[in-house]
Amino acid sequence: MRILILNWRDVRHPKSGGAELVTMEHAKAWVIAGHQVTWLTATYPGAKAENIVEGVHFVRRWGSLSIYLYAPIYLLFNARLVDVIVDEVHGFPFFSPLFTHKPVVVFIHEIAGEIWDFMFPFPRNVIGKLLERWYFRLYKNRFFWADAPSTVNELVAREIPREHCVAIPCPVVKSQIQNLPAGKAGPKSKKEKNPTFLFVSRVVRMKGIEEIIKAFSFIVRTQPNAKLWIVGSGESAYIQELKIMMQEYGIENNVKFFGNVSDEEKFQMMARAHLLFHASVKEGWGLVVLEAASVGTPSVVYNVPGLRDVVKNGITGIVLANNSPIEMARAGITLLNDAKLYRQYQQNGIRWASGLTWPDVTKKSLALLERVRVV
Repeated sequence: MRILILNWRDVRHPKSGGAELVTMEHAKAWVIAGHQVTWLTATYPGAKAENIVEGVHFVRRWGSLSIYLYAPIYLLFNARLVDVIVDEVHGFPFFSPLFTHKPVVVFIHEIAGEIWDFMFPFPRNVIGKLLERWYFRLYKNRFFWADAPSTVNELVAREIPREHCVAIPCPVVKSQIQNLPAGKAGPKSKKEKNPTFLFVSRVVRMKGIEEIIKAFSFIVRTQPNAKLWIVGSGESAYIQELKIMMQEYGIENNVKFFGNVSDEEKFQMMARAHLLFHASVKEGWGLVVLEAASVGTPSVVYNVPGLRDVVKNGITGIVLANNSPIEMARAGITLLNDAKLYRQYQQNGIRWASGLTWPDVTKKSLALLERVRVV
């Protein structure tokens, strides 16, 4: 097959995230299976207009938003060279059915919904939600590929036929950890002396960092030596707001911002921390939770789509019954005080993470593309 991926960013974009990492793993597998893969995306400083990375042909044009305007031009001249399109959603899709009759798979990591209110002011948030409602009608008869069963349930609630929806989980990307020094990041890695909590994500409001800081402030009341590590980047103005917030809670000396770190550093920190906290508004899958589990660190997460799927509640970690900072703090402290249960969660998490493999899931995505092509 000749497969075209439409995605606003590629895996090497400075602002790429888990969605691009996951897409690249699938794309590489499709190439290995003998298919031709082109990835149309935005350019960025220092990027080549076109190049081939691990068999995937990248075509970079315009910016992260204007690429949505360029895509119809590209399809006008190149649709005849495409057998199936993967139309990837980040807030909204590329509206490819308006410009081509080629088979389309909608790859959606999460339904934005209330995320629009967290990320954009009025009236952009309202416009975003209206566009989202409209595109679901446009794509109603197309196939949808999601990461988590929770997202499939949301799609069905928006009148997408369940038989048109497929949930394919996201394993840990082994290439990130296979070259780590032995013993530096693994199930037997030494934990920090003081209780250490970890947040790994983009530092933006929708990822729940403020909820994490509030939860940690409760923990410090009974664990004055506790530490919170924040891994990820964000706008400097927002980070300054968070630092002021921490000063008001009196926890500024217990918290450290690390910004973006290498994969090696990330996994080492995951292995040394005691718990990972995640309080996002919603996630497509929450890959960092599985990454932490793979090196023996359980998670306490809010009960939202994606996070409730990647954490097996009461087995590999805790999905809160009530989403609140104080409940997150209580759950974290209770788990750390129960050494036997903590070890069980560690062992179960390692088994859960190792049981998800890329060869298995990429076979599922390829089967979906083949199914869509012949429908």
